[in-house]
Amino acid sequence: MEPFNVVAPESRTKEDKDINVELPNSPRNQNVLARWDPAKGKRPVLDEAPILRPSVEEFEDTFGFIEKIRQNCELYGICRIIPPKDWSLTCRLKEKSIWEGKKFPTRIQNIDLLLNREPMNKKKKKPNGRKRRRRRNPKMPLSAETTKGNFGFKSGSQFTLEEFQKYAKYFKDSYFEGDPKWPPSLEEIEGEYWRIVENPTDEVEVYYGADLENQVLGSGFYKETEEMLTKKSDMARQMASSWNLNNLPRRSGSVLSFEESDISGVLVPWLYVGMCFSSFCWHVEDHHLYSLNYNHFGEPKIWYGVPGSHATKLEKAMKTHLPDLFAEAPDLLHGLVTQFSPTLLTEEGVPVYRAVQQPGEFVLTFPRAYHSGFSCGFNCAEAVNMAPVDWLPHGQKAVKLYSKEARKTSLSHDKLLIGAAFQSVKSLWELSARGEENVENLRWTSFCGKNGTITKALKIRLRKEESRIRVYGSGFSLLKMEKDFDSNSERECVSCLYDLHLSATGCKKCSPGEYACLEHANDLCWCEESDRFVLVRYTLDELSSLVRALEGEREDLETWASKVIQGSSSVEKPVKEEAPFDLNFDLQPDGECDVASQICGNASMINFDACDELIKLGVLVIGKLWSNKLAIFPNGFKSRVKFYNVQDPMRLSYYISEIVDAGLMGPLFRVTLEESQEESFSSVSAQKCWEMVLKRVSEEISKRSSQEQNLHTLESIDGLKMFGFLSPSIVQALEDLDPNHRLVDYWNHKKQRDSLEKTDCFTSTSSPSLTKVRLFGVDLK
Repeated sequence: MEPFNVVAPESRTKEDKDINVELPNSPRNQNVLARWDPAKGKRPVLDEAPILRPSVEEFEDTFGFIEKIRQNCELYGICRIIPPKDWSLTCRLKEKSIWEGKKFPTRIQNIDLLLNREPMNKKKKKPNGRKRRRRRNPKMPLSAETTKGNFGFKSGSQFTLEEFQKYAKYFKDSYFEGDPKWPPSLEEIEGEYWRIVENPTDEVEVYYGADLENQVLGSGFYKETEEMLTKKSDMARQMASSWNLNNLPRRSGSVLSFEESDISGVLVPWLYVGMCFSSFCWHVEDHHLYSLNYNHFGEPKIWYGVPGSHATKLEKAMKTHLPDLFAEAPDLLHGLVTQFSPTLLTEEGVPVYRAVQQPGEFVLTFPRAYHSGFSCGFNCAEAVNMAPVDWLPHGQKAVKLYSKEARKTSLSHDKLLIGAAFQSVKSLWELSARGEENVENLRWTSFCGKNGTITKALKIRLRKEESRIRVYGSGFSLLKMEKDFDSNSERECVSCLYDLHLSATGCKKCSPGEYACLEHANDLCWCEESDRFVLVRYTLDELSSLVRALEGEREDLETWASKVIQGSSSVEKPVKEEAPFDLNFDLQPDGECDVASQICGNASMINFDACDELIKLGVLVIGKLWSNKLAIFPNGFKSRVKFYNVQDPMRLSYYISEIVDAGLMGPLFRVTLEESQEESFSSVSAQKCWEMVLKRVSEEISKRSSQEQNLHTLESIDGLKMFGFLSPSIVQALEDLDPNHRLVDYWNHKKQRDSLEKTDCFTSTSSPSLTKVRLFGVDLK
């Protein structure tokens, strides 16, 4: 391995620029005509971004350090990080075989057109006044971007690092040639750069080797090998360091560690080889991720950052000043081809901060922080994305914005969220059940609890799923998603391109193999509801249970830990002794129902009042079987209620109760377990349906009675009540379907009931609709 010599900018020995044979109008085959105009420099007046100098101890924990500085530095959008003095790095790119032997592609950037240009589709007008000098060859092929009608950078020459350094030196020497102020200071280079961008007088073309994937030159950092992992050398420490950008995205504490694919530029770093004025224009990172950039060698880069809290304001300012460009390309900022003056941004109330990144320094950008900049001379940098847990809410906002813009995602936010939740469950269980305490599980458990970052992120996602499934799930079949649904191919909404890892809708009739998100189900097709379905990876009950596990509910934690911890046939019980777990008390329905409890001896007595949710009212049918003295049975009626799960009576789950037309038989009553469609019970009456459910629950309880204490068989249930036919609000809605009282038997009996109530004939204080049920030693009234 031979280190190369980076030529100092003070050395002005002219090198041969004609290294490769290429098109005659390419920059490297032309003399540099433009010259520095120091009297007209336009260096913006800006505050500097924070500069961090972590100690050796702080530097060892990358994510811990970033969490420590986040609250203050996020206000600037970017910050510089200077490693400790004894942290050294051997750059892999200095090997002779790479430096002299490997070529990389470049782009040609017209710096004078980054801001001052006309829309591509605007008709050319005769020039008025002075026009900047340009070299143009009408026979020169247009770039792919130009032929599509959009402004973009043309493909440039291929260089080795050695060749690029020579050309970069030639350009800078020529551009600043003849001025007594040589070498120009960084401040003077910055002023000249913005003069070219804002008030160009000449054409200025430069090369930029940007977004170089791993297979081109590889990484500047050495990667870990099994052989080196056993050694304690400086090289081994460099390979294992979290600041090695090959390791950073998947280090503990980053939710990107739950993405299995090696996404280039996100989880696999890219290289950037620049020269004086090589530019990266205003942009935010994909999915509003963090990014970390390291300047391996060469001359400095000047960065500009805007805090994420002002991202919308920056977009508004640029659209105000560049209306024609945005009218032509509404997604202009996604193209990274438009620069904009920090001075104008500050005048519009957008805070902009400067960072001068020297070789051997990192620059960190925060979520949705717009950033831009340029190189002051030949250099080589490397960058990758990262996602500490605090990124999760930013990522959720990003995919919502992508969906609105129908923009393709590069990773699955839901997959990362579920992965983070599972890791937290595992860490919680290690602490509570095994008594294991280490840096990793302490970090993950710090994001749990009712107000934890991961818990809150999952709650928000659950509410979103719940609101949509209730709309579409009422008429569509609700099916469990296959585990490998999106393992072998991307699954995205046909309308908005939203990732479909958690849920999807489809149609078995007209669109096999195509899916939409729950928000755009009707963009897929308008077939009958019976042909359409909703796929869910986890039921709403399961996601709710996962939230409770993150909050520390022991039963839910044990359930999910057994699923998450691979290779474990059973989950260990907590090492510390606990008071006996009272199943009776713990199985009370959620607070959304009318629940009152009192402790009586060794048993918990609760009043169980079924809380029915009306999904669909249905259509009134005049006929003897479509009503009785107590209730009206509309065709198509649907309701939803919680009751003990027939597969696991230790849990409460949702059931769908519905009425369908069975022809001459009249109404057919059906009850289906929402999370498991195969558990369905049908009969000619509501009572018989729910008695079938009750029987299944009782049978399951009997199986467990020899293993569990205080388990008793259920005694009875009221089918009309479970359907919702005794709920006052539902009764009122049903009666409104028959304003002319055509269901004679029902209305006559109602008059009798009303009359009896007025004369206080019913002396019992208990409702006749409440039947006594006994479960786990609890009387359910």
